[in-house]
Formats: sequence, structure tokens, C-alpha cells
Amino acid sequence: MTDVTLGQYYPADSPLHRLDPRVKLIGTLAFIILAFVAQTFIGLALLAAFMLIMALISKVPLKALFKGLKTIYILLAFTFLMNLFFSNSDTDHVLVKWGFIVISREGLIRAAFMAVRLILLVTGASLMTLTTSPIALTDGMERLMSPLAKIGFPAHETAMMMSIAFRFIPILTEETDKIMSAQKARGAEMDTGGLVKKAKSLIPVLIPLFVSAFKRANELATAMECRCYHGGEGRTRLRVMHTAPRDYVAIGCMLLLLAAVIVINCFPVLP
Repeated sequence: MTDVTLGQYYPADSPLHRLDPRVKLIGTLAFIILAFVAQTFIGLALLAAFMLIMALISKVPLKALFKGLKTIYILLAFTFLMNLFFSNSDTDHVLVKWGFIVISREGLIRAAFMAVRLILLVTGASLMTLTTSPIALTDGMERLMSPLAKIGFPAHETAMMMSIAFRFIPILTEETDKIMSAQKARGAEMDTGGLVKKAKSLIPVLIPLFVSAFKRANELATAMECRCYHGGEGRTRLRVMHTAPRDYVAIGCMLLLLAAVIVINCFPVLP
């Protein structure tokens, strides 16, 4: 459970850390959209190369970035198998056929394509949270949603809730790890038996986890009330966000990446 990277912040002095959080939020959203727009392996390879370059610039260890994939290996395997076995058509070139199980060349390509796309989505979101502090993330989301406040949308409250949710992800995973270790020390068997037995063994973990989560939420609400928190109205900030030349360079890189993916989609060389 300690392998969850989404919501964690890795402090470092890098150009990516110093970027305006609004630019990083928009860039991450654009990267996720491009992962769905890319229709060829060359496009995905270009996105993967871009992600690797950004990770090296950010000074975030690659081990810390990719260890978050351990938490979605079940989803990754499920997505791969579903596309491998259940996305075949009559025109596909069959490689293996055993009863109702049919593996085709096109199905294998689609399964690999979706797996790579999912990996890019997770690593892209993880890199954004690893290089952006929770406070900067909250301010960036609030500033991006501030135009909606003119029509009554609670921009500050929404940004605060999203930031708290991101912040609580690593806290709850750490709490889950502690509870599971405590249950194992008392003789609970959570790694043995079938799927049903493993599901039942999670009940002694989920109950104290929910109790702890509600307790932390109540403590947070009490602390905010004691500090006279009243929302974003009249609130000042220690650090006022402003764009710098490096932010425009980052925007230009994203535009070039967008143009490259569109050109590759229009003139594919490989499937």
C-alpha cells in the first residue's frame, strides 16, 4: 500500500517544480487528452519519451514515479485481457484458437496499446502531484476555476475539497498498511485462501479504516473552525502566482507535442 504515489509530493529544486501550477494542471490535462487522441504506437512512444524527459528534468527518481503502477496492476492486467480476448472481429488474423478463447494479432496490438495508454495516464497524473505541493495545487485549481465563480460556482470550496482528497490518499494508504500489519500480528491471514476468503479478511481492515477516516475528517473540520476558516472570500495568499518565461516555454512544448501527435495520426507510418 505504500506504493501509492498519487497525491504525494517530492520536494526538489527543478524547473518543473518551479512552473506555475496552473500551467502544470493544464499541461497534465492536455497530456491525458493526447494519450486518448494518439492512435498509433509512434504517437504513444512520443508521449512516453516526453514523459521520460519531464521526469528527468523534475529530478524525481524514476523508481518513485513508476512504483505507483504496482497499485493498478490488477486493473492493468484486466484491461489487457479484456482487449485481448473480447475485442476481436471476423476480419482479424487469428494466432491462437482454443475453444472460446481466440487470440488475434489485432487483438494483441489493441491490448498492448490500451495497457501503454493506461500507464501513461497514471504516470502523467503522478508526476504532476509529485512536483506540485498541495497548497500550490489548491491555488492553481482555484485560479483556473475562478471565472466560474461569477455564475455562482463554488470555485474555492471545490479546489479545497480536491486538494484535501489528494492529500488524504497517502495518509489513508499508510493507515491501511498499519492496520493490516496490526491484524497480521494478531494472527489474521490475509494473503491465503481464495478470492472470497481474501475479501472477507478485508472486513477487519475496512471498519477501523472508515472509523479513522471519519475521525480525521472531524478533526480537520474542528481545526478549520477554530482558525475561523470562512472560505475564499477576502483570503490573501503568501505567494501570489504569476507566469514566467519558463511557463511560456512549457506551453510551447505542449503545443509542439500536440501538433506532432496530430501529424502522426494524419500520416501514420506504423499501426
